[in-house]
Formats: sequence, structure tokens, C-alpha cells
Amino acid sequence: MDAIQQEVAKSDPAIPFRASTSHTHYTWAKTFQCRPELYITPHTLPEIQKVVDLARKCRRRIVVVGCGHSPSTLTCTSSWMVNLDHYDRVLHIDPAKKTLLVEGGIRLRQLNIEANKVGLTMPNLGSIDEQSIAGAIATATHGSALRHGLMSESVRSLRLVLANGQAVRCSSEENRELFRAGLVSLGALGIITEVEFQMRDACNIEWEQSLEPLGKILDTWHTTLWTRKEYTRVWWMPYMKRAIVWSAETTTKSLRQPEESFYGGSVGFHTYHNLLWLSNYVPAILPWVEWFVFGMQYGFKAGGGPTASAVEPLRTGLLMNCLYSQFVNEWALPLHKGPEAITRLSAWLNGEHGGGGIPFSNKGLYVHCPIEVRVSDTSRSPTPRPYLDNTDAEGPTLYLNATLYRAYLRDPPCKDRYYEAFEWLMREMGGKPHYAKNWQFTDATYIQRAFGGDLREWVRVRDEADPEGMFVGEWHRAALGLGGGGEQDGTAGRLALAEREVERKGAASGPGDCVFWRGAVPESSASASAYASGVGGAVGASPSARHEEEKPAFAIRVHSPSASATSGESYDMMHGSEARSMLLSGSEYDDEDDRDDGEGEGDAATMERDDRRFHGNRREGWMGTQVFDKM
Repeated sequence: MDAIQQEVAKSDPAIPFRASTSHTHYTWAKTFQCRPELYITPHTLPEIQKVVDLARKCRRRIVVVGCGHSPSTLTCTSSWMVNLDHYDRVLHIDPAKKTLLVEGGIRLRQLNIEANKVGLTMPNLGSIDEQSIAGAIATATHGSALRHGLMSESVRSLRLVLANGQAVRCSSEENRELFRAGLVSLGALGIITEVEFQMRDACNIEWEQSLEPLGKILDTWHTTLWTRKEYTRVWWMPYMKRAIVWSAETTTKSLRQPEESFYGGSVGFHTYHNLLWLSNYVPAILPWVEWFVFGMQYGFKAGGGPTASAVEPLRTGLLMNCLYSQFVNEWALPLHKGPEAITRLSAWLNGEHGGGGIPFSNKGLYVHCPIEVRVSDTSRSPTPRPYLDNTDAEGPTLYLNATLYRAYLRDPPCKDRYYEAFEWLMREMGGKPHYAKNWQFTDATYIQRAFGGDLREWVRVRDEADPEGMFVGEWHRAALGLGGGGEQDGTAGRLALAEREVERKGAASGPGDCVFWRGAVPESSASASAYASGVGGAVGASPSARHEEEKPAFAIRVHSPSASATSGESYDMMHGSEARSMLLSGSEYDDEDDRDDGEGEGDAATMERDDRRFHGNRREGWMGTQVFDKM
């Protein structure tokens, strides 16, 4: 830490370096925990560039994190963690084009609230709006509508701070390759600092949901199921062979809340939670739990008409209740393969003859309800297709989501066998995984074959923007083969800053079955020596000289530094003067910056606070939080 302190002391004193050495990071679902060497909370673009400059000098990896919604190790690091919650302003509103230019740390909820003030709203959302705009784009977040694709299709331009400290703007017209790589970057390209996002006119939606036999779902799959209304979601109950169909359309009707019931609030929430906990010890009760819990809420007879309906603003109407901590394993398939995938998985789960052709035993295995079914279509999007777009380029896409709840933060015993079989089926049918989920039995070789030239192009652009792997970690190596371990990426031995996993073990102080993750961080003294010898550009060299050395091979337009972070120009604001900025020991910045984002220190109050966040769009009623009004 002394070498890092020395580098900080040499930097520009006018630009703060807001860093803590005592932060503990948790994923949103409390599946993983890690302790970064530094937890940094910049407020301005120069502060972000200073972080990148110091990381390069100190030979450190950078991980950018918002709410940590991914339940995997994607956001875990023992190096430097950057949180952009204080970099969250709306910079410009263009009413004519219906676009908002915002800083990368703004959360989706805040973005929508600000847009609604001027009569605009986001056209599409996933199940929650806790994520930062940068994180949602980077992980290929999607909603459920054939009239919409990935959230990134609404991005008109990006600005990223690359590993050399330059803030570079890209769009379909400018730095197009960087734009295609940045639209789904997985945090491995640079720090997304600005997003220009396309909105639509603010409106209300009327939604309704009904309980239907699975046979009806499959019979209408290719006709009216997905096209009758603009937004449609399906929640499949595998043992009852039924599904809840939720659909919504824009409306001019007045707002109307769904009807409340005694079971739809705290009674239903705690009943299901405790039954899930009991099933960890008696798994065979899960088919009965499915029948009872969802029968109490949605009825015991399928096809009886709507079970609930309401009129809500679009920005809240699309949000769903996530209920509890969970593992999520979601894959994308061509939509036309949906009936086959569901039929085969149903046969395996229910022990039917042939088991759907899935070569794994289902003996004694019982899973949770529901399995989520969603759709999108990026094949007609006017936005350049991201290199790592996991949807079907030729037509509509199905997302099949095998969710497993972690009752009281305990892992269900079925997880590994269920997910191994589920992933086998998805691979056998040519699927691609959702990056921000818990796929664990699929190696980089399959991903490289599935994405082919698109992945190779993304790796090429990524390596030109970040040749030493400042933004690369173990997740990227295992999932994509970066930094060695892949047959096609050609990066073995070259990503000197890429972080490798050292261990994962049960967290001694973490909640439930939370796993502690630790990565390798180089010694500062050795790294400083390497930097001085020219690995990252000579210490003391002028900012312009270092930038010229490290400029990526693709054509980035670099303009003169601007005093305004909201202009259309790129920046070169590196500083080499002496400074008196110091690191902060203790948790001064932790207390200031943990804005209810699920990244607290793990005390009882924090856990209780975060448990409430699993309800997504929380609505209080006479029987407590209404968690079952929508799934």
C-alpha cells in the first residue's frame, strides 16, 4: 500500500481520490463476497481518469460495480473496485429527438424519474430498475417484448474512459467498432461514463395476468401468445404444467392499482419463503408447494380468466417482484425452438419416458417454481448489432430462465444437477447464456464456437482499447477465454493486469451460504518497477506522449481537452503534478456511498434493508408489502 500511497501523493491535489481500504462487497443476492484493495467513488470525469491513471501506474485491475445485481463472480475483485453512484447526473435533454444524455452511474429508476418530468420514459425494462445504466447495457439486459430488443438498442452514443485515460465518444457514426464492443462490454472494455439514451413518450400500460394450461401456451406459441400485446411474460409451473401469462399494452385509462388480498402480501411472502426453506431438507414437497402457493394466489383452476389487472405508469408497470435471494441461469434460443425446449425440460423434470433426451438422472431432484419465459427481437433493430449480442440475429429470441431461490440465503440442494442438465439442453439446442447469470457448466470453448467471428472481433477491439487487461478478471477468462485458456483469443500471457482467482470458500462473516472470493493482486513494489521500465509508458513522460504510445489501433478521434464534461469532444486530462491526495483508512466513504445498493458490511440492519429490495417495485398494502400482485 505504501507504493500506491506514493503514487497518489504525486497526483494532482485538485482532483480528489476518494478511496477506502475497508469495504466489503456483496452481490445483490448475497451469493458472493469479496474485499477489494480499494473501493473508489469518483464524482467527476477527471476523478475517473485519475483512478485509471493511478491504476496503470500501480499495476492494478479495475472493476466497476453498481448494485452488483449479477449473482455470479462478475463483479468480484481483490484489486480496485469503482462505484459510480455519485456520477449520476442528467447532462442534457433533447425533447425533439426524445433523448437523455446521462452519466454512467445513474440508476434506471432515477433515469426514468427524471425522464418522466419532461414527459418521456424508457421504452423497455427488465424485472427491476436497481441497476446503473452502464451495468444494464454492459450485461445485455432485456425486457420481454417482440417489439423491443436488448436495452442497448436504445443507446445512441457512449463515452468510455479507456485504459490509457482517454475519454472517447463512440456511436454508429463515430468509432463504430468501439461502439459495437461497448454496447455489451461485460465491464472489460473501459469505464462507461456517458450514455445517450433514446426514450419514448411517457404513458400508462394496462396489464393483466391469467392462469393457463401449459398446452394452451404451446398451442398459441406461434400465433397469438407473443403478439397479442406489446409486452408479454410467461411464468411456467413445471409440476402443475400450467403457466401465468402476464401481458400489457399502452392505454389512456386512468391509473388503477390491482386488487389486494390477504395472501398477496406478507402472508404469501413468508409462507412461500418458509416452505422453500423446508424443501432444502425435504425436497419432495416442492410439487405440493407449487400447487398450494400459486393456487392460493392465482387459483387452482386454469383458464378461468384474468387473476389480476391494473393500470400503471410504464416505468413501474414493467417491474416485477423478485421475492428472495436467488440463483438465475438464463439462456437465449431462437423463439421457434421454445416448444421443443419446454417440452423436453418438462419431460425430464417430471420423469416422463425418455426424459426429453437429457442424459442426466432426475432421481430425487425437485426444483423451484416458476421457470421464467421471456422474448425479444433484435433482428430488426436500427442500432449496430453488439458483437456480444446473444440473441438470434435472424429472428425473435426466447429467454428461458431457471431460477432457484435461496431461502434465508441458503443454497438449494438441487442447484448443481439441475443446472448441469439445463445447460446441456441449452447447448444441445444451440443456445447462448445470459452473461449476468449463474451459468457454471459451460466452458469458454463452447462460447467461442457459439459466437465465432463476433467474439473474435470483440476481443480484437477490446485488446486494442485495453492491451494489458486492466478491466479483465477471472470471470472473463473462464467464460470467454481471455488471457489464456481459450483456443481463439490469442491473448495468453499478454494481459499482464488481468486478475486471476486465488480461492473461493465459505465466507466466515458472510450471510447464509455466501462464498468469499479472492483474486491475485501483484506486489506494488514489483509493479511500480515494471511500470517504470516501460510496460505502461515511462513514469514522468508527458500525458500526451503516454497517450500517443497507448492509442488503440482502431481510429479513435481525440480532440483537445475541454473544460466541459458535457461537450461532444473526447478528453485528455491526465495529471502528473505533485499532490497531497491521500487514501482513507476505515469506512468513511463506505458509509457515505452505500446507497441502499446491496453492498453494505453485512450487519443485521443491512441484511434486513436489502431483503426488502428483493421485492422490486414495492407496493405497500393492508397486509404488508404486496409481493404477489405480479409474479
